[in-house]
Amino acid sequence: MAKTVGVGITGGIAAYKIADLVSRLSKDEDLQVIVIMTEAATKFITPLTFKTLSGREVATDLWQESAAWKVQHIGIAEALDLLVIAPATADFIAKMAYGLADDLLSTIVLANTAPVLVVPSMNTKMYENKIVQANISRLKELGFEVMEPASGKLACDAVGKGRLPDIEEIYEKIRQMLYDKKDLVGKKVLVNAGTTCEDIDPVRFICNRSTGKMGYAIAREAAWRGAQVTLVSGRSFLQPPAGVEFIPVWSADEMCEVMLKKQDEYDIIIGAAAVGDFKAANKAEVKLKKRDKKEDKLVLELVSTPDILRELGRRKKPGQVMVGFAAETNNLLEYAQRKLEEKNLDFIVANDVSEEGAGFASDTNIVTIIDRQGEIKSLPQMSKAEVAVAIIDKIVEILKKE
Repeated sequence: MAKTVGVGITGGIAAYKIADLVSRLSKDEDLQVIVIMTEAATKFITPLTFKTLSGREVATDLWQESAAWKVQHIGIAEALDLLVIAPATADFIAKMAYGLADDLLSTIVLANTAPVLVVPSMNTKMYENKIVQANISRLKELGFEVMEPASGKLACDAVGKGRLPDIEEIYEKIRQMLYDKKDLVGKKVLVNAGTTCEDIDPVRFICNRSTGKMGYAIAREAAWRGAQVTLVSGRSFLQPPAGVEFIPVWSADEMCEVMLKKQDEYDIIIGAAAVGDFKAANKAEVKLKKRDKKEDKLVLELVSTPDILRELGRRKKPGQVMVGFAAETNNLLEYAQRKLEEKNLDFIVANDVSEEGAGFASDTNIVTIIDRQGEIKSLPQMSKAEVAVAIIDKIVEILKKE
């Protein structure tokens, strides 16, 4: 069943950016969007823009007649599964904090019983003002979800905190708040992803074809389901999921160090990174030059990188759930079952990366889940987001048995 998101737009310069958010939400088949604008917001961008993007009339006036609602502000409030106030100005934050209701949007806030996401955006000095901060703290105490503004150059040429967060971050937060499964609340999840890189010289390195798509999808799914998530990522061009602590690393040694340092803090550890197996025995201090034309070979001595999952498995504490991946090109089940035992995992996700639709950089995957009890479950080709759901479902199943 489609869920309804109310997008309340107040009179800040960032109001024009909300057109992208409404467009993004309206493209989701399982969402309906109702846009509510304050009079001040209409000075920055017209209601017609949002009517075109959302496909429905924009509510702007407490006194306007509405064919859709018997009592407009009550009808809209009752229809909502989530109310988003973005941008939220200092003035409107104050109204919400003290229950003032002098226009359509503020009356909807009071009549609304659905969760509320507040996205402040304003001048840095205004945002840092003690009164504004006190009002934001009050909203949090009242149960409102408040996003932190981004930092950077503002429209007034000031530099600091106060910018509207990226639209993709707001969208991710909305999807997270609307997600029905909240079975990881109170759990801490540590995920690694992407490819590690091993330097040969100052300009060249060894890596593999991993993009990080699978690990990032897992981190996003865990966050949507209420977990506190840390993503330790090797090289990837993906945007980290919103609400996830992000730690970028370069080499296998660096990733191993971070993972081991953090291990004891986490309930669930998922090793989805494509960690390189080898590194140069000696990194050249200067760029290696081509040899004489008669010498067309360069011989590199390679040594093993740390086996991160094996090290984590040795230090695994009671009750900690650990999951690994086996990306193979042959003998898939044999190699996966061996890794499952050697690395002390609760289950392993095996996939043949040579198979079409299951390799690196693909948006889909074809996996087999093997657990310590010997259960083998082969999944059909599905999106990596769907695979992430299956993996988290399996983790929740294990947690319920403990």
